[in-house]
Formats: sequence, structure tokens, C-alpha cells
Amino acid sequence: MPPTDTERRLCEATARGDWDGQVAAIAGEDLYLAVPQQGQDPLPVYDDPAAGAKCIPVLTRGMLPPWQPQQFFDRVSVEELAQDWPNDKWRLAVNPGTPCAAYLPASPGHRTGWLRLRAQVGVRPGGLLVTHYGGPLHGPVAQGLACGAPIAVHHSVPWNELGTAFLDHAADAQTLRDQWSVTDPGTWQQRLDQLLGGQFVPAETETALRARARDAGAPEDAAGGEPESAGSRDAAESPAVPELVTRYEERFRADGLLPADGRVVSLVALDHAHAVNLVRWGLGARLCAPPQAEQAVQQVAARAREVYGSWEEFAAGYALGRMLAFDNGWFGPQYAEAVHLHRVLTQDPSSPWRGLPFA
Repeated sequence: MPPTDTERRLCEATARGDWDGQVAAIAGEDLYLAVPQQGQDPLPVYDDPAAGAKCIPVLTRGMLPPWQPQQFFDRVSVEELAQDWPNDKWRLAVNPGTPCAAYLPASPGHRTGWLRLRAQVGVRPGGLLVTHYGGPLHGPVAQGLACGAPIAVHHSVPWNELGTAFLDHAADAQTLRDQWSVTDPGTWQQRLDQLLGGQFVPAETETALRARARDAGAPEDAAGGEPESAGSRDAAESPAVPELVTRYEERFRADGLLPADGRVVSLVALDHAHAVNLVRWGLGARLCAPPQAEQAVQQVAARAREVYGSWEEFAAGYALGRMLAFDNGWFGPQYAEAVHLHRVLTQDPSSPWRGLPFA
């Protein structure tokens, strides 16, 4: 089975001898070129007997090899390859030596065709649900990865992948550095612990939401403890939920992000989603290794179950957390994107939020 739809389209085009279809299958996709190790040539040119020519090999996303501590890949596009191709007689070997292989001639005329198809297909958009059929599809690791699915969908990368890269080594390291001030395994672990503890969501609003859920008769409070008695609730008045939260909840109910009588129980789904992707960026930047990553995403799933009772509750918590952080009552593009991500993950039959149990 091809690992993603990209490889499926490539295999189908190859099977029917469709050269334009081969290029179209990869024209809008990220391709991966191995970063040379010390002492290696800048380009990994090799003689390929299947092509009968010298080739430059690239991989599609689904064909990246398993994580290795010193093996990195750079993202390139068909457009970049067409513009910078070094030798008209060489060929482009896509996934060489695999069932999803294609060997593309790269003369000036062929490269013009690459650019034409790239213009027709366009750049791969964000907001796509992608599944890697060789990745975890069931069980605790898959449940943990599903907590990070909104960010994976935002970037149109597989939601269920713990591997070589999130985007690529350089981009993953830059994301950690610029957005999270993470530059080494120590600071990576510190941020992970903070996210697992829900320390990046607004504390006063989080306290108010948890108190409201408890006062409404939730079977247990959001931290997983025993429900408070009526006397203890009377002893200390619950903090008021901010007016901005109630405005978002009203809009969520109108747009289907909450049921007609639904309320958000917690914001920490935002931190949980970021924790999963901190793990994935950490793998890409080589700040953690796969066993540590698998353990961490299982921790995320366990923390989410302490707070939420369903994917629907988790989804609403993530959406509200994101809106308070990035939209702040504007109901602008960030809100539109949140609605799109929510609908993709709650309505697409292939979504992990439809196919995986929450608990």
C-alpha cells in the first residue's frame, strides 16, 4: 500500500505510462534531498541501472526513511529543481529502488514541462488531513499523535508520523528556536513539561472554566480529582468566566464547534496539541529520539483524558485556546481557519477524531 496519497498518485501514473501524470503527482509536493555528510559530494549523483543514466535521487514525504540521528533531508520543490538542474543528461530519480519509483528525464524541454505542471497544480495548500498508512493508526501512540492533529492539518503533513522530520531538519530546529526558545535537549524537556502541565494557557480563564464545569455537576473536576461538595463551592465563589469566552462559545454553538447547550471545559488542549508537535519538532531537530518521543505523546493522551471526556470536548478546548491566543475577539482569518480545522477533524471519515477512541 502506498504510504500516502502522493505515492498512490505517482504509482498510478507510472502504471499507466503517464509521464505528465508522474510530474503532476509531485509538482505541488515537498521533495526531500539527502543532506551530504562530511566528505560527501554536495549532490548525491549516482548511476542508476533502471534509468540507464546518472540520477539525482529525491524522496516523497511518505518514503522518507526511519529516523536516524545523523541523517538529514532538505525540502526542495520541482520548481527549484527545474531552475537549478546541473546537467541536461542527468535524470531525476523519485523514490529510486522502491515500488513508488519514477525516473524523469531532465532536458531543458522536460524541465519546462515541470514548471508548467507546477504552475497548473500550484503549491500544496495548508489545511489538508494526511494519513501515513505506515505510521501508528491504533493504540496509545496514535491517540497521543491525534492530540496534535490540528497542527499537522494546518501544515498538511501526516498526523500520525513520528519520524525523520516534521517539515525538515532546518525548519524544525528554527521553529523550536524562534517560537519556543528551545536550542538543546534540556530546554526541549523543560518546554515539554510546561506544556504537559498546561502552563501556557491563561491561568485565570482556565481556573474559571474548570470551576464552571465543576459547579455544573461534572462527575469530577478537570484535574481528575473528586467532585467538590456543595458546601465547599459555597465557601469560595467561583471566578467569573470572561465575557470574551462566552462570545466565542455563542459563535461556536452557531458554527457547530459546540452542541446547542455545550460549553468549553478547559483550554489545555492547545498546550496538549503543541506538546505533541514539540515532540515532532524535537525529533526533526534531533533533540530527542523515537523511544522518548513515543513515551511523550502517550503522556499527552493521558493528560488529555484527565481533562476531557471526548474528542469533541478536546476540539472545542483547542479552538477556544487558539482564539484567545491569536484572534482575541476579532473573528477574522484565525477564526475561519479554526472552524476549517475543526470541521476537517470532526467530519472527515478518515480523521483520527472519528476513528480512534478518545479513552
